[in-house]
Amino acid sequence: MHPGGTAQEAHRDYHLGFMTAEQAAGFPVHMHLLSPLLTLQGAVAHCDMPVASGPTQLLPFSQAYPAGYITFRQPEFRAAFAASAVQVPLDKGDALYFNPALFHAAGENRTQDVERMANLMQVSSPMGRSLEKLDQLAMAKAIYPHLGQVSGLEQVAAIAAAAEGYPFPTNLDTDPPVGGLAPESDQALLQRAVATDLSVDAVNDALDAAAAKRG
Repeated sequence: MHPGGTAQEAHRDYHLGFMTAEQAAGFPVHMHLLSPLLTLQGAVAHCDMPVASGPTQLLPFSQAYPAGYITFRQPEFRAAFAASAVQVPLDKGDALYFNPALFHAAGENRTQDVERMANLMQVSSPMGRSLEKLDQLAMAKAIYPHLGQVSGLEQVAAIAAAAEGYPFPTNLDTDPPVGGLAPESDQALLQRAVATDLSVDAVNDALDAAAAKRG
């Protein structure tokens, strides 16, 4: 963060924190409770960070609020964050770890000469893995030509059953988020393709390109 850099808005992080409020609302309550248990946020300071340089702002105990993945974007919650968030200065080499559901935001760099730099880390649970590996790319390609034969919830169910609905893990250098906090999933790609009547060849090319970006 360069001198004069502005602060982030208060937010939560991966997994549900990378979704819109509408997307997060589609997940059952137990997923909102379990998502914070699947990862741990971390940062190591690469330079001294006085408070004026904008080290991460944190709202203590906010990770305990069950509805936070839906509400953190609401103006009243961001106002509460602005009023009560805390910051601590960090020395070079200091490490800071916190629950991803903690409301947090990078602070404003009000200095003239501190180039704030930290190495951000995310520690993921090894238990958050599927049992089987399916060729969902081939499945997505196979069903697309037939999606016009169904509609409504049947179409949604067909896409959900065949295509990958999660855009991670990915290489964020080659697959950056566009228009949101996460790249487009294959399910979202198929939904967009159906809505815009993309050709089979165009969809196959788009699915291949997305897979290549994810590495």
